[in-house]
Amino acid sequence: MPLFEPDSIRALVGDRANGEHTLDLRGVSLSQAGTAISQMLEQRPSGDLESVVIRIDPATPTSGETLFLPVGRQLLEARRRGLITRFHPLPEADGGGFYVELPDRSENEETQQ
Repeated sequence: MPLFEPDSIRALVGDRANGEHTLDLRGVSLSQAGTAISQMLEQRPSGDLESVVIRIDPATPTSGETLFLPVGRQLLEARRRGLITRFHPLPEADGGGFYVELPDRSENEETQQ
């Protein structure tokens, strides 16, 4: 795998690595991670929350399968359902995981009425 400079990685995946809230999924199982993300997306409080950083364990030579692909697929499906406006992976230098932007709840509630 080629080595990239941190600035090059940020140009590819995005530069936002801090959200208004952090969902720490390090050390949890796949089912626990899926449940936590679903709860965050579907039961979130008022429109105050606009961005979330989801932290996951980084891959290591002995870690086996990580949460990266399953969480990424869940976020992609949530984006298709309109629960997420956009997301991107975080560079490893920022701890690994995803930056997620959520739609404004007040706009969604107005369009559904």
